[in-house]
Amino acid sequence: MSIFLPILVLFIILLLFAAFFVVKQQTSALVERFGKYTSTRQSGLQIKIPFVDRIAGRLSLKIQQLDVVIETKTKDDVFVKLKVSVQYKVIKDKVYDAFYKLDYPQDQITSYVFDVVRAEVPKMKLDDVFERKDDIAIAVKSELNEAMLNYGYDIIKTLVTDIDPDLQVKEAMNRINASEREKVAAQFEGDAQRILIVEKAKAEAESKRLQGQGIADQRREIARGLEDSVKVLNNVDINSQEASALIVVTQHYDTLQSVGAESNSNLILLPNSPQAGSEMLNNMVASFTASNVIGEEMKKASEREKGKKKIE
Repeated sequence: MSIFLPILVLFIILLLFAAFFVVKQQTSALVERFGKYTSTRQSGLQIKIPFVDRIAGRLSLKIQQLDVVIETKTKDDVFVKLKVSVQYKVIKDKVYDAFYKLDYPQDQITSYVFDVVRAEVPKMKLDDVFERKDDIAIAVKSELNEAMLNYGYDIIKTLVTDIDPDLQVKEAMNRINASEREKVAAQFEGDAQRILIVEKAKAEAESKRLQGQGIADQRREIARGLEDSVKVLNNVDINSQEASALIVVTQHYDTLQSVGAESNSNLILLPNSPQAGSEMLNNMVASFTASNVIGEEMKKASEREKGKKKIE
């Protein structure tokens, strides 16, 4: 009797261990009795009949991801590799279908992704593949949802995460892009240069206008000064011809004085011919003589005016 008691206790302990089992969070366990499905157990402590029931399998209810790489050809005959990421999970109420209807769900999903991508991408050019990658992802998700729902799987999201054309195609695209950017840069540089030239021309035109206005004002003031000088000389009984000669001589001396005031200036007057030089010298002597005569006449006129004032 003492021998069978420890054996009985050990047997009872083994039965308890065989009867109870634990299912983890976000996991479902399927129980079979003599090879036939009986129930689906959710997370927590569960019980089964020892040696009669068994756990056929466990399925995770978490979202899983499958990355599928497909190589296909575009409408413009460019081979390209696409990486499609499929996020899926087992529907909690359809654990039975997911476990018993499909042995390898990843293979099934991969087959559908290949089928959809190779049906959609050949309709597009390479540039359209980059621009409409979301349309490809939506088409894959729609096809997968319809097919995998019957097997207890829900397709959460499909993403086209990578588009990789052939190396030579990528280099050609980079060259096209670089050429286009250089073209735009050249256009901008040309526009900038044209604006610079136009603005410079406007500035020069404005400068010339102001310079011309200044010269015109200067000549106007000179003319007014000459007019006033002639009036003053006329008032002292000097006629217009004599006054003009005096003004010319005065301006001549002023010019020579201005030139001589600069230490680094040189002035050379070369006549065109000996005869022209002689005439120039004679004119200058005549001008000097006229200026002396005019000066004497102005002095006499001034004395006469003073005498008249004293008499009065």
